[in-house]
Amino acid sequence: MQPHDFWQDIHPPATFASADGHSEFFPAELDDGRQIKLPIRPLPDGECALASLIINQASFAVQDALAQVLAEKLVPLRPEIVVGLPTLGLTLASQVARNLGHRRYVPLGTSRKFWYTEEYSVSLSSITTPEQRKRLYIDPRMLPLLAGRRVALVDDVISSGASMLAGLQLLSTCGIDPVVLGVAMIQTRRWHPGLETFALGTPDKVVGVFSTPILRRIGTGRWVEID
Repeated sequence: MQPHDFWQDIHPPATFASADGHSEFFPAELDDGRQIKLPIRPLPDGECALASLIINQASFAVQDALAQVLAEKLVPLRPEIVVGLPTLGLTLASQVARNLGHRRYVPLGTSRKFWYTEEYSVSLSSITTPEQRKRLYIDPRMLPLLAGRRVALVDDVISSGASMLAGLQLLSTCGIDPVVLGVAMIQTRRWHPGLETFALGTPDKVVGVFSTPILRRIGTGRWVEID
């Protein structure tokens, strides 16, 4: 497959079998059985790999489907405002807010405008850009939109948990405790301990459209699920 072929279609249930492992892609499954082809990214050790989702490279049809399913899962939590995490989480968050019937959402950012304050910022890193040390900011003018409201914090993927943890820490400085943490892909469970140390029970707030495991190499170009 070519790199631009991934994330482009929602396939019917059971389109791709996985009993004997995976080669070119991992077929992620939504709750209703529909599947999305995700590329397999080997980790530095060469023996393990992860399935990858780059949501802003996905087709509009896939983006729409993921946003719709996530919004439906968030409805029982009655979120009144959606907060989006940069960078790729903003693509999903805006669409989720629309699907929830909201007029707007609140984007967090890594670019410091001159009216921002360090008081409302925290350090930020992610699994895809570990060498980059940025700060995560919220526009202070947006705080009245969050005060006293039921907040959903949305990102595209939760993997190491670093980005979600930074978002939680930033909102905490604003006196905000989100009622739900929404993502398109829950990538393994490596994020669980970090969120648990932030606050007891925080991992239970995570709601995802689909989950993907750690993969282990079993031969040339073949991978099986191990966690």
